[in-house]
Amino acid sequence: MASITLNHVSKVYPNDVTAVRDVSLEIRDGEFMILLGPSGCGKSTTLRMIAGLEAISSGDLLIGGRRVNDVDPADRDIAIVFQNYALYPHMTVARNLAFGLKLRHVAPAEIETRINRVAALLGIEPLLSRKPSQLSGGQRQRVALGRALVREPQAFLLDEPLSNLDATLRASMRTELIKLHNSLGTTIVHVTHDQVEA
Repeated sequence: MASITLNHVSKVYPNDVTAVRDVSLEIRDGEFMILLGPSGCGKSTTLRMIAGLEAISSGDLLIGGRRVNDVDPADRDIAIVFQNYALYPHMTVARNLAFGLKLRHVAPAEIETRINRVAALLGIEPLLSRKPSQLSGGQRQRVALGRALVREPQAFLLDEPLSNLDATLRASMRTELIKLHNSLGTTIVHVTHDQVEA
């Protein structure tokens, strides 16, 4: 787990369009922070800068007290869940969950242990042999969360992860996210434009 600190962070694109201007924010270790705002206000750009997917134009970003402005995304020890779930369609749920761990050369026994633990936590054990096309929207969202959880990162970044779900399922997933945070205590930054969700 880790704190995330933005000190006077800005993002200016080459065409002089400013997406984020002078943001300073302290997200404490284990905190669940929601960035709420309308489309185009810079909240997803801020999340992408934390993830390392967007370069920071000025200011400093610290994760766990370490300046990470120039640290590759893979070396920041954070996991991101996107709005579109980003699951591999040709892989089963189990293989989707294992993929990132295999790339990090985690031992097969440890991969299996983590998959089983996360599958039980999210209630997706019966889905492990299915492919994403055989899952509902809510099930796909759980798998996307699971793929982040098996990594056991310092922090989770959620980029409008519930926006593609219907209202009933969105309400259910909000409750699940809160329960998940309460059980793990991991730092979470959640971006949304939905005031109810926030």
